[in-house]
This record gives sequence, structure tokens and C-alpha cells, in this order.
Amino acid sequence: MSGEFDVLVLGGAGVDTIVYVPELPLPYADSYMIDSGIRTRAGQTGDFVALGLAALGLRTHHLDLLGDDPEGDMVRALHRERGIALTALPQPAGTKRAVNLVGPDGRRLSLYDTSRAHADDRFPEPVVRALAASSRHAHVAITHPCAHALPALRASGVTVSTDLHDWDGENPYHEPFAHAADIVFLSATALTDPERTMHRIAERGTAQIVVATAGAQGAHLLADGRLTRIPAVVPPAPVVDSNGAGDAFAAAFLFGHLTGEPPRRSALYGALAGAYACTVPSTQTAGIGRDELLDRAAALAPATR
Repeated sequence: MSGEFDVLVLGGAGVDTIVYVPELPLPYADSYMIDSGIRTRAGQTGDFVALGLAALGLRTHHLDLLGDDPEGDMVRALHRERGIALTALPQPAGTKRAVNLVGPDGRRLSLYDTSRAHADDRFPEPVVRALAASSRHAHVAITHPCAHALPALRASGVTVSTDLHDWDGENPYHEPFAHAADIVFLSATALTDPERTMHRIAERGTAQIVVATAGAQGAHLLADGRLTRIPAVVPPAPVVDSNGAGDAFAAAFLFGHLTGEPPRRSALYGALAGAYACTVPSTQTAGIGRDELLDRAAALAPATR
């Protein structure tokens, strides 16, 4: 394999505060007693993709802006503990934070603190180019300032993926990511016509593969100009939390793609990893390992290669 790293992950580093609530939406009340505790842990979308990739044995490097604050220290410690290379550029506004409300059925509502960024934040282009030159692939989170790094990534020749999360198909903020990536992931949650949106992404940009995840309904896969439905898989344990399932899907799909598997097999890997993630509480950070993923894939669909 060429390059020092398999995947360069850009953006999405931060800290979440997890609150398990009795129901979502949460009715107004003066106060709620949270017996399970309110916990803060390192890990947002870029962190979870990097963790998922590393758990599957891919050499991973993470690049983002971090504050000189306790939250930034938590993110740095997480990467050290998991053996993931991290380039943390200074962010005077502080490390990204969010509060996740999680219901009994595992659904979540995220409250993002958008104050911890400035419009003129940028990744230095020489840093982006140098890391891209030593990587086989780059996965780009939609957090600021990642959009400004896309031209340098494309010029480097590295292949690019991104996750648009719950894009509605219209918000212009997501379009630079959607149109500059070779592989596009998104959630079907906010889409009235997922397949139409997927075709539009492929027609207007450079995407060769588009995947729209649909939770318990599985996923839609557009590859080689053909749409395929990917069925959901049964989680290996009770579902406790959907937080990080999309990131796990993306990481496992990229594992399949980068190890030479066809799109449908890669999507199966993604479905298995996403289901596994739903069994892990938000207060923890754990990704499915390579051996378990391959064993589960072989048991479910030995003929999907």
C-alpha cells in the first residue's frame, strides 16, 4: 500500500455532553431528574469516523482545530489512547461542543455550539497538501472550515468522501461537499425523495458512489449508475443509542472500499457497523473490530462479493 496513512479525516473533532431523557420530544418542565447522570466525553463525527477506521485496522490521521481548553485535552487524550495520529491546530474560540439528548428508544436530539468557530478559520493549505500526499483517501466532515480545504484535496489527487448527515437536499452549505466528493454519505431522514437527491448529487458533482442511510429501513446505494436497496441488519444486542451509527457506517464502508470490496459488499459492512454502534451507549466510544465485522458479514451474506 502506498502512503503513510490509509485515511486522512478532516474536521469533526469535539466533545459531547450526553443526557438521557425520559422521552423525545421533551415536554417543558421546570426541571428533570437525570438518574443516569450527565456525562461529557470526547467524540464528534470526525472523531467517531477516525475511531471506526482505526478499529478496523486502517492507518488513520485526523486533522482539525482544537482549543487550548479541557475539552481539547479530552480529544487529544482520546486519540492518544486509541493510537490515532492527530494534527491539532490552535482554535482560540475553543473546542467544538454539543449536548445530545437521547431518548429511551435510542433517538437523539443534538444541540451544537456554533460559537466555537470564526468565519475566517482555515486549515493551512501546505498542511492539507502534505497530509493528503501521504494518504490514500480523505474523509471530510462538514464542519467549518473543511469546505475551504476541498480544492487542495482535489488538486492533490487523493480520493475524497464526505457525510452530509441530515441534509434536506436544498441547504447550500452542504453543496460544496456533495459536489466535490467521490463517495457521498447522507441520511435519508430529511429527504422527501432520497433516490432523486442521490441522482442529483451524482449528476452535479464527481460522486461515483452515493449512500443514503435510512436507519431500521436499511440504506439506498447508488453505484455504477444503479440504485440498490441495502437491507438493515439485526443489531447484536439491544439498541440503546443511535448516536454515531452513521459515522460507523461510513467508516466500515470505507474499510470495504479501500480493501477492494465492491460497493454492495462495502454497504453490508456499513450496515453491520451501524447496527453495532446502536448497541453502544453515547457515553462510550467503541467501534466494531475487523475480525468481528468480517465474521458477521460472512455469516449474513457469503455470496455478496
